[in-house]
Amino acid sequence: MAEIVAAFVWGLLELVLALTGKLVIWALSFGRWRSESLREDESRVFAAAGALSFVREGQRVITTTGLVFAGLAFYILLVVLSLVYAAKV
Repeated sequence: MAEIVAAFVWGLLELVLALTGKLVIWALSFGRWRSESLREDESRVFAAAGALSFVREGQRVITTTGLVFAGLAFYILLVVLSLVYAAKV
């Protein structure tokens, strides 16, 4: 039972990180880059194994793994900046 709960929580966390990464990538690239659809495995066909991004039809596409890393980096940066701000106050 614990394994099922852990898998569900990890899946939910991964979804939140991927959606956050999608927003971060879109905001930082001003819409020039796009993210891979979460329902399709576009990277299996067009990207090298383990790639975080690839180019398709002249446009940079960020894979799901890349989105998770971008979301995780955003939250880590948010925590670090919060700690720096709290230390100054």
